[in-house]
Parts: sequence; C-alpha cells; structure tokens
Amino acid sequence: MGEQHNHEHKNTKAVINRLSKAIGHLEFVKKMVEDGRDCSEVLIQIAAVKSAVNNIGKIILQDHINTCVVNAVETGDKKVLEDLNSAIDRFIK
Repeated sequence: MGEQHNHEHKNTKAVINRLSKAIGHLEFVKKMVEDGRDCSEVLIQIAAVKSAVNNIGKIILQDHINTCVVNAVETGDKKVLEDLNSAIDRFIK
C-alpha cells in the first residue's frame, strides 16, 4: 500500500488510537445489525463512524502537510505534491 517513509509523524499514536476506536465502533454497528436493531439507530451509528473516519483522515492530512510536504518544498520534490493532490481528490470524493 505505497512506499514506506522514514520520518516521524507526530500524530501517529493518536491516529492509531482513533483507528482502533473506529474499528471497535464498526464492530458494535455490525453486532447491532446482527441483533436486528432498528435501522434508524444503525444509520445514526454509521454516520458517527463516517465522521470519525473523516476526522482521522484530516489528522493524517495535517500531519502529512506538516512533515512530508514541508520537507518536499524544501527539497524541491514535486512527486510528493503530485501524490498529495491525488490523495486529496480521493479523500474528498
């Protein structure tokens, strides 16, 4: 899934924690569906998971801009900026 970079993102632990929470939340939603819970309740929980995942994406994007993109601008690495533009297009869809 893409190449490894050897620099430190300051929010990696926060991202991993939030991903774990979102995964747990999604498991809970799956159980709700298995238990035949009300569709409206399920949809509300799905919306909450989507919001959590979007927020995780924002943190990753901010971290990426503050580390990789700043570094790329300093070193003149255009590929990082092209990759970022492509990723933003997919993220915002």
